[in-house]
Amino acid sequence: MGLLTSVLYACLAIFGLGWYFNRWSGNFSLLLFVLTVITFAYWLAERFHFAPRRLAAVANFEQQDAARREQLARQGITRVDDNVAATRQALMLQPWWLDWTAGLFPVILVVFLLRSFLFEPFKIPSGSMMPTLLVGDLILVNKFHYGVRLPVVNKKIIANHDPERGDVMVFRFPKDPSTDYIKRVVGVPGDEVVFRNQQLFINGQPVPTEALPPPGFYDEEARRYAPEFKEKLGAVEHGILINPQSTQFWKSNEDNQFPFRENCRYSAEGVACKVPPGNYFMMGDNRDNSLDSRYWGFVPDENIVGRAFFIWMNFGDLKRIGSFR
Repeated sequence: MGLLTSVLYACLAIFGLGWYFNRWSGNFSLLLFVLTVITFAYWLAERFHFAPRRLAAVANFEQQDAARREQLARQGITRVDDNVAATRQALMLQPWWLDWTAGLFPVILVVFLLRSFLFEPFKIPSGSMMPTLLVGDLILVNKFHYGVRLPVVNKKIIANHDPERGDVMVFRFPKDPSTDYIKRVVGVPGDEVVFRNQQLFINGQPVPTEALPPPGFYDEEARRYAPEFKEKLGAVEHGILINPQSTQFWKSNEDNQFPFRENCRYSAEGVACKVPPGNYFMMGDNRDNSLDSRYWGFVPDENIVGRAFFIWMNFGDLKRIGSFR
């Protein structure tokens, strides 16, 4: 059992390191569910098998010790070395593999429930949401804001708020549901979303956009300044990056197929899409460096994970910690 537990912890450590360094995404919800089941099995084994065996060993030792003391007393020996307490403690001691499995079950269960129904941490892997979110930001996502969903299968069982324009939302990538994406909600069901000549229009109205003073946003990875703008989607004001000199290449994406592809029209100037029922149009704040709904289509409601709202850590810049809405 000790060897098996060591292998399990080694697999967990490898998965955690690979996730942190972006070697793979995996299905962390499934992994946490499996860990909960495994530690629960250890907990049951400890409660109904191993603990009773240790208690029986202690009872047997105490009986033997009492019999020994009685025999010595009949021989007139009353002073006996007393190591009963230490022996009892040694017999009751859990082996490490039980202590680190059955003992951790309550903690892992609480983490599983919190992560599944309340809050889930994510790590920002790319610059598609700059300047709002930077590479290395560790964020929290509200899992119940858009409704309560069953873990692993992500099926909604209790409805709550609907996504609104301006929300920063984490979702399962439609083309690869094992991968989580984070973008901003731009279009809700029924909206006509147009991105033409680097200007965003919702239902025929231009989204208010204001250029911020130079030098703009400093991209530490690219080591250059990028033109920064302030955009207002609904009641949410946020920063976006737009490079006026960026080359448009919408024609090359014209044949890309996705569900409700017939709702979108591509041209040399940009793209126009009618958001179908139960779907959302997502865009990154880094408009010239974001693979989003303009390229791969709409996000269905069943792919929603939650609303991002807080940066809880950035090891490269502690000043990043805090709410970003």
